[in-house]
Amino acid sequence: MLVTLENITAAKYRFGKVVKNTPLEYSERLSKKYKAEIYLKREDLQKVRSYKIRGAYNLISSLSESEKSKWVVCASAGNHAQWFALSCKELKIKWKVYMPITTPEQKVYKTRQFGWEYIEVELIWDTFDQALSSAREYESQTGASFVHPFDDERIITGQATIGLEIYEKLENPDLIIAPIGWGWVISGLLSARNALWKNTQILWVEPEWASSMMTSLQNWENTTLSSIDTFVDGAAVARVWENNFAICKENNIEVISCPENRICSTILEFLREDGIVLEPAGAIESDALKSLWNTIEWKTVVVIVSGWNLDFERLPEIKERSLRYEWKKRYYLVKFPQRPWALKEFLEFLGPDDDIARFEYMKKSNRNSAPVLIWIEALWDDNFEIVETNMQKWGFTFENITDNDMYFNLLV
Repeated sequence: MLVTLENITAAKYRFGKVVKNTPLEYSERLSKKYKAEIYLKREDLQKVRSYKIRGAYNLISSLSESEKSKWVVCASAGNHAQWFALSCKELKIKWKVYMPITTPEQKVYKTRQFGWEYIEVELIWDTFDQALSSAREYESQTGASFVHPFDDERIITGQATIGLEIYEKLENPDLIIAPIGWGWVISGLLSARNALWKNTQILWVEPEWASSMMTSLQNWENTTLSSIDTFVDGAAVARVWENNFAICKENNIEVISCPENRICSTILEFLREDGIVLEPAGAIESDALKSLWNTIEWKTVVVIVSGWNLDFERLPEIKERSLRYEWKKRYYLVKFPQRPWALKEFLEFLGPDDDIARFEYMKKSNRNSAPVLIWIEALWDDNFEIVETNMQKWGFTFENITDNDMYFNLLV
């Protein structure tokens, strides 16, 4: 598969006013922190809040007149459907999408909102693979044009326009940091760099507990992970797609992984310091800077901010994960003595800057002790050591359950 500079330029020309030429913003905060020249490619400012509209619109607009006159059919787990819906609405093409019944209601709503009367949503089965099978069956029965949500040369060409826009602003940056996900933006950026004869290093990032590309490259064959953590939902995939893996294998790409809980800290930093809202998959590229701090000094670095389709109901979990990563919060199960002054006694274990974030206690009158769930926040990790030493000294039996994911998922 060959993506040429001519194809990339043609894709950008097709975009018109639908796909934005997003800003390349200099980040004074990050540049000062890492002693580098750091720029943010703000793909979160697209109409659908993600770079993925580039590939979707290029694919749909590339269809022949005969294909456009028929229905277009696709399968999606929720995200890709939104970009295709907007594309079909702008081009006035009738489109049918199969989505799993388990798709979050918000994503179904946004898909219908973007597509207006040009889209028909069919909720079916439980998984993306089952929805994909149904879409293929609809294609064979009706003759509709099937478009794959990511494993397509036209998708890759559309994503390559990100690289073209970067090079229009910065002649030859030292490093570009980009997400992996299914692999389409990787393939697009590599194609753009190679077509423009640049020697920029491109570093690819994926979640630590969904490192399908890193695993595949180590195995030298595309490998499906048996299980993944889907927290970074826009970038957590069990298997990258074939065309994209072939390009990455050929170019011998460099991949690093980022811990999911650290990504949460990065999300909160952008919200607090810059007023920028990012989803986990949109923050992973910036989070990678924390792994590169000793290698990028005095370099020109472009970070692709890939999107901000964040469900704000996730913010409590994001905060909890961040506090866990930074060791500013611990969770304890404590066997509390039944003596009347036990709570007052426990409070004296805490330092002046410590805080109890949660305290759940059920007194058992026929026992000498009762279980208590306690969440403690502290400014410094050493504070917890003092609390634990005091609990042991005064006979409070306890278990630190901070790193127990079963408890965490149950309680948060």
